[in-house]
Amino acid sequence: MVIARLLIGLLLFAAVVCFALYIATRQPHWRRLGLIIVKWTVIAGLGFFAVLILERLALLL
Repeated sequence: MVIARLLIGLLLFAAVVCFALYIATRQPHWRRLGLIIVKWTVIAGLGFFAVLILERLALLL
């Protein structure tokens, strides 16, 4: 649980850094990389919460 939270937090921090570099340099590469990181962070977060929900459902059955 702690590892997943740490990983998601670091990915979001990396995305913020990419967006800051985009603002500073105006190079579209940084914006694109930031969006890719955010997309995969959201997918990882959804997968993490899906596993938590499935664990709770397994305990109920």
